[in-house]
Amino acid sequence: MERKTSIILFTLVVFPLLLAASEKTRIYQAFIHNRMEDWKAVIDDMESHKTSETARLAKLVNYQYGYIGYCLGVEKDKEARNYLEKAEKNLDMLEDEGYRPSDIHAYKSAFYGYKIGLSPIKAPIFGPKSVKQAELAIEADSTNPMGYIQQGNAQFYMPPIFGGSKTEAIKKFGKALQLMKQNGESVENDWNYLSLLVLIAQSYEEMEKWEQAEKYYMQALAAEPDFKWVKDELLPGLIKKKNDE
Repeated sequence: MERKTSIILFTLVVFPLLLAASEKTRIYQAFIHNRMEDWKAVIDDMESHKTSETARLAKLVNYQYGYIGYCLGVEKDKEARNYLEKAEKNLDMLEDEGYRPSDIHAYKSAFYGYKIGLSPIKAPIFGPKSVKQAELAIEADSTNPMGYIQQGNAQFYMPPIFGGSKTEAIKKFGKALQLMKQNGESVENDWNYLSLLVLIAQSYEEMEKWEQAEKYYMQALAAEPDFKWVKDELLPGLIKKKNDE
């Protein structure tokens, strides 16, 4: 009886934790080695074995959020739409379960931003909604980095004529970075942390502030020396720009 009880406890408690850890590791390895087909495999598997367990569903939304951003970056719009639809349904499930309102608002903000990327002509509709959801995320929890990340994204991509500012984007990203380090959550082996460092570096690069951009690319490599995107593309590209000046 004791052995049977131990097996049941392992199945119900320990195994899901091990599974979640494995998925996080696979996502992280996919990110740093630029193997997005591996990332896609993880989220497809999680989607096909989806439950209403909120912590696991929230991780799936986070991983889908990252993958959609990648698809938009490489102009895979059809795939981005497909995964955005799935992510929005999962976010609705989280909201129905009463999951953290700050995260719900932050992802809604991000998803409105993605819709602008898919259909720029709708920016006047989705832009204000994205900004409002980021504000609501911070109102719900001023210590949640995700709200500030979305505010930073809005500032980064919004044309200056409509109030966008790379300087303001950096301030928001910097606040998110500070909170990410302070919240007690490990930033080790976390794709979100590395991505944020890149966002800050790219913001400085857009402003042609090469030294500051290099500083944050180097921070990313200090955290993860095998970060292929930074090591092989972003940092060499920045150094070339600086040398050509």
